[in-house]
Amino acid sequence: MARGPESHDLMLLLGPVSYLDCLVFCVFLAPQLIWHVGFFETVWCVLQALPFFSVKLPVGLMRERYFLPPENQSLFVQKASSFEDFVIRCVRYAFEHVPAKIGRVFFSKEVALPFMQFRLLRHGYFRCPVPWREHREESFHGIWLIKNPEEKPDFVLFYAHGGGFSMGSSYFYLEFLLTWLSELEALGYSNPAIFALEYTLVPDAAFPTQLNEAVRGYEHVLKVVQDPSLVCVSGDSAGATLILSLLLHLGSQEANGIGYGRRLPVPALAVLISPWVTLVSTRHRNTVSDYLDVKQLHQYGMQFAGGKMPEKEPLVSPGCCKDMSLWKRSSPSKGIYITYGTEEVFASEIEDFIGTVQETVVVKSEAAVGGIHAWPVASLFLSSNINERLGGLRTISKEIRQCIP
Repeated sequence: MARGPESHDLMLLLGPVSYLDCLVFCVFLAPQLIWHVGFFETVWCVLQALPFFSVKLPVGLMRERYFLPPENQSLFVQKASSFEDFVIRCVRYAFEHVPAKIGRVFFSKEVALPFMQFRLLRHGYFRCPVPWREHREESFHGIWLIKNPEEKPDFVLFYAHGGGFSMGSSYFYLEFLLTWLSELEALGYSNPAIFALEYTLVPDAAFPTQLNEAVRGYEHVLKVVQDPSLVCVSGDSAGATLILSLLLHLGSQEANGIGYGRRLPVPALAVLISPWVTLVSTRHRNTVSDYLDVKQLHQYGMQFAGGKMPEKEPLVSPGCCKDMSLWKRSSPSKGIYITYGTEEVFASEIEDFIGTVQETVVVKSEAAVGGIHAWPVASLFLSSNINERLGGLRTISKEIRQCIP
């Protein structure tokens, strides 16, 4: 598929998600929920949500935004637009109250692809001019995005999506990843590429299935690019957990010779967006701004761990690894870059992790004041100002370019 000259600005021209987009998304979502979850369970979930959407949401939104003095508002509410605040409140309710089997339909391929196609059509694009394709092998699968599929990439980003290991998909992240690809091209890469891992969700499988898929996917990327110094591994939330587990596996493999047929080298750089470094931690704290809920997170974490105790298995819960020699062996050659928000549930745990490993590993971090979980991803869809939409992503991309010229 040829890449048109306008493709660099495509995702910016699509603009932020609007109320119309939200309505159309629900139109695509409804039949999938009925098909995958069931009519009566879907209706019951909607009925349970009615008190929140009809009373609690509008009353809370009006009170906190327009009647509380600024000093009593959270930093996020002070900075967020009404639409951003509205959507985050909806996501917060869904994360706490909606079952994961319903949540995974929200982010599924069957909903995400038609929705992105609608957004393209609404802005005059009949197809996406940026090439992407699915890649399937017996042990893993994912999505390739590349400027010119006929040529070898000069940089590859290996990405694992978030979603608490129980929901999410690379297809839901496509618009974000396509935008990121354009940013990488704008910074001077001649043929950048992204491989987004589509790992198995819980409860279909638990650890170590996802790690096995990540190792196989990473090995595939190395075969394509043929140079680990051109590879950056990245992920947000649970995807960042998986990336840290992958790095620890690579470090253990180097020391012990364990692995999947041959030893694999570490990548050049790791970029972690709001990493869930420890699955179950007393340092996780609910905040008035963030949409995550600690109780649900810990439940998702235990389900992902399966029969293993996450407090005792670093490959399951990387923040539990206190072996600095292992972190040193596992660290990418250019180190680890971490970005997170000061008002997210994971903030304290992330800061503790940075403080633990930075004496052994090159770690650079960026804390967004007033930011919430995975805001560089969410802001692309929600923020109306171009600098706010792309600020986090551009900062990350510049960091990558400095480390991997």
